[in-house]
Amino acid sequence: MSNLSRRGALRLTAGIALTCTLTLAGCGRSNDTAASTGTAKPIDASAATGTVNVWAAQGDADVLEKVIEPFKAANRDLTVKLTLIPNAEYYTKLQSAIAAGNGPDVAQFFPESQAQFLSPSILQPVPDDLIDPNAFFKSLWDAGVVKGVAYTVPWYAYTYALVYRSDLAKKAGVKAPATWEELVPFLKALQGAGAGHGLGADIGWDIFNGQDVAMYAWQAGGSLLSSDGKWTLDTPAMVEALKFNASFFTSGVADTSGPGFLDSQPYFVAGKTASMITGPWVIGQLDTAAKKTGWTASHVATAPLPAGPSGSVSFSAGGSWGVLATSGNAAASWKLIRHISQPSTQVAQYKAYSSLPAVVSAWDDPAIKDQPLLDAFLTQLKNTRSFPQASTWQQVATRLGKEMETVAKGKQSAEKAAASIQAYAESLGTGTR
Repeated sequence: MSNLSRRGALRLTAGIALTCTLTLAGCGRSNDTAASTGTAKPIDASAATGTVNVWAAQGDADVLEKVIEPFKAANRDLTVKLTLIPNAEYYTKLQSAIAAGNGPDVAQFFPESQAQFLSPSILQPVPDDLIDPNAFFKSLWDAGVVKGVAYTVPWYAYTYALVYRSDLAKKAGVKAPATWEELVPFLKALQGAGAGHGLGADIGWDIFNGQDVAMYAWQAGGSLLSSDGKWTLDTPAMVEALKFNASFFTSGVADTSGPGFLDSQPYFVAGKTASMITGPWVIGQLDTAAKKTGWTASHVATAPLPAGPSGSVSFSAGGSWGVLATSGNAAASWKLIRHISQPSTQVAQYKAYSSLPAVVSAWDDPAIKDQPLLDAFLTQLKNTRSFPQASTWQQVATRLGKEMETVAKGKQSAEKAAASIQAYAESLGTGTR
């Protein structure tokens, strides 16, 4: 599972709201998970035929041809044409194709940044009874639902958890922190056990930091949008979130000058840092960084995020699929998506690329269940929220990252930073109609 692909997939969407020329319809948040599908007639169990054109971003989809071989074997009169597009170009090319009316039948999306596509003018509603919405992690399914209608089906999942040096924790005699109050003392203990810094914090001060502070705001009891779709970023919870993030740097357990993104794993392996708040992809990469098989098993542990005043909530992200409104072979397209959503297919995807399933029951397969370092991510995925269904969210999140930097470096108070974020978000709106 590639960390670079995850970050690239998000980075490419940062300026979309400024350049998108598509006609978008209502992107307001829906809390109605039960009203999960549209009015399209159900898809039957007959064999799929014809041709289905699929577009996907490079990364997890690199192994899709192999993963869907059983489906192609069972549907011999069907041709699946898969086009892989570099992450940095994917949404731009997809938008252009949609605007020109020559998009694919099936397109991959990212639940954390798909709001601008959730419209009947762009995507077909998920057909009745295609799949069980309750089979997926709730926040991932909800990310594709607008006004009670589902437009996308989750594919793979990820979230953030605490990854730390278990050997240093054992040496220091400390256990993983369960609350905000316990986190900095825990990180200081890891430093006392020999680490240069307790936390390898992300210092990009960009969209990814913005995601972090959004997560902390949820943990503090806040929200990002009100029930009527207005930005709510200048709140006591956001101020608390900004202060909590800054405490890593003011306490000395993290450094505002590093490590950079590409250095995070080497620093962690070398003991320059002793923990990361990050995604599950690192689990499969640390042995490579250490240049030693088995290093991860003897040096690393994971834990759910420490709980703030309102709990240990994180964000949900990953991949999803939708069928374009212009598809000429919708029935076969939905049959393919239904196959990809089966637990056995999700397990096959994990075995081929380490993509963690969006279908909860797939986590019971021994290939995943027997990986103890993934337990914290499963626990956390059950307590996640989706980012706002606003086409301007990526810009707002980037501004959040920039404001976080000023607070972390003592150049601005958290209160003023929150006010600045709110003013900027209000100037953009949410992009909903």
